[in-house]
Amino acid sequence: MITAAPRPMQPAILAQPRWQDAWRQAVRDPHELLALLGLESLAARLSPEAAAQFPLRVPRGFVARMRVGDAHDPLLRQVLPLDDEMRPAPGFSLDAVGDAAARTATGVLQKYRGRALLIATGSCAINCRYCFRRHYPYAEETAAREGWREAVATIAADDSIEEVLLSGGDPLSLATSKLEELTQALAGIPHLKRLRIHSRLPVVLPERVDAGLLRWLSALPWPVTLVIHANHANEFDASVDAALADLRGAGVTLLNQAVLLRGVNDDVDSLVALSERGFAAGVLPYYLHQLDRVAGVAHFEVDDVRALDLHAQLRARLSGYLVPRLVREVAGDSGKRPLWDTDDSAGLASIASPV
Repeated sequence: MITAAPRPMQPAILAQPRWQDAWRQAVRDPHELLALLGLESLAARLSPEAAAQFPLRVPRGFVARMRVGDAHDPLLRQVLPLDDEMRPAPGFSLDAVGDAAARTATGVLQKYRGRALLIATGSCAINCRYCFRRHYPYAEETAAREGWREAVATIAADDSIEEVLLSGGDPLSLATSKLEELTQALAGIPHLKRLRIHSRLPVVLPERVDAGLLRWLSALPWPVTLVIHANHANEFDASVDAALADLRGAGVTLLNQAVLLRGVNDDVDSLVALSERGFAAGVLPYYLHQLDRVAGVAHFEVDDVRALDLHAQLRARLSGYLVPRLVREVAGDSGKRPLWDTDDSAGLASIASPV
């Protein structure tokens, strides 16, 4: 393990919030990342084209959880831009999950009944190489543009919408004051019953869970669910545990969604450890996603037969509440599609009705 670089002291009058300072110090050069891990020999596999298309960004605290000298480290594999990304693969597209067709206003996606998803921002604290929105046109399609007005008006006009999902990018990359601006506007919509936030920041940049964010969450008028995104047990450490405990203390329900990724978590021991480690930190497993087939990520794909076998092994080893649902997102469906094995339905890798 390596330790995160110390943060320089700033004059109080000029100091940024701690999380913004940590964000600013993120590693952005693939060669620097390899040097920090003693893996300079991997430089020949780096892809300048992939890094230019989708730049490296990884907080130093997350780097500190990677294993020095391990070219197969599961955290490193999630962020390192390799030449594999530039190899064409049939069936992989720029919009794998039908975001464009689900657009109802700037930054607003409505795929499932009763829910509206806001693309709050295009920013993330970490750029995951398997990201299904790595080609998304964030510059034109962000709900925060013009003070959220179009997004809020769209939700207010549809009384079937009971839940708002904040996504991105990563919504917690916005300043808390910007999030407050949105929720103050949403609070005037009587048919809203729930708020859900999808964020990787409590895992990759736990400094983001500060006093201001907790005050905002505690004051919200709806039940709040925060869906974190961890793919491997090694992503948790004491700082992540503390951030998640603070979120629970603010009354937030915590769930985890993971993506099944070749070379990261495609073995039953890793999946068991992920569920158990997350639960120890107060997070319930929610979804285990089959990979969204976006261009540039084919080298992460695990086939359905293997996925179903892993899920069967997971069910055999864990209590039911620790087993995430194995699902796939299919453009145009009314919900996530669960995958079942031959014990549950007729035919290996058949796909049931959306949920």
